[in-house]
Amino acid sequence: MSSISNYVNSAATYGSSVNRAPGEENSSSVKKTKVRGKTIGEPELSDKASKYYEDLKKKYSNMDFILVSRDQKEFAKAQAGKFANPGKMVVLIDEDKIEKMAEDENYRKQYEGIIARSASGISKLGNSLSNMGAKVKTFGMKLNDNGTASFFAVLKKGSDAQKARIEKKASEKRETRRTEARKAKRKEREEWLEKSRNDRDTGKVHDEDTVTISASSIDELIKRVGDYMQTSTINDVQTEDEKLVGRNVNFTA
Repeated sequence: MSSISNYVNSAATYGSSVNRAPGEENSSSVKKTKVRGKTIGEPELSDKASKYYEDLKKKYSNMDFILVSRDQKEFAKAQAGKFANPGKMVVLIDEDKIEKMAEDENYRKQYEGIIARSASGISKLGNSLSNMGAKVKTFGMKLNDNGTASFFAVLKKGSDAQKARIEKKASEKRETRRTEARKAKRKEREEWLEKSRNDRDTGKVHDEDTVTISASSIDELIKRVGDYMQTSTINDVQTEDEKLVGRNVNFTA
């Protein structure tokens, strides 16, 4: 009777193991540790996945990998701008994909193929963004769940031409104010200088304003950035005073 019971128990255990999805049998028992380095959220990997992830980063050393926790997958691109690396393509990949790539050879080949094809387009993307005069904070790709990748570029708002023209206008205004200030009392002049310094310090914040442009391919991203640069050049190269020229202003209000 005891031997029959043992047989039933062992058969049940074997059956439950066979019916699990690949990798599922260890999902709750495999020890995972938090990943150090460039991460978004607090991703964790098993020892096997950690080793594979290190090998992947070495294999594509011309790319900058950032590991994303599963709870931050939808928001990863919005946070990518803080990893400023205009010289390398950022790769956003989540912990679940790394775990599955470490276990499943076909899955690994699929996503490594996407990474390899994207790596071949880094120079084209970097050169195109540079030639447009785009002030790139970072650019990269995000590996999606459906076996595709999306691409993005984080740009600083405002062009170099706009900045130069605004600085020139500001310099002219400062010189005029200095001339007028000499005729005023010393106290008024000191107050004006203090205000001028505060205005300049405040203006620096605007250099860090960014816009993120996304696309489903490198070529599409280049086109979208080009369209954005053309529009922003037309709208932003004028100072606020220049934008008022030719407009109807109601002085009776």
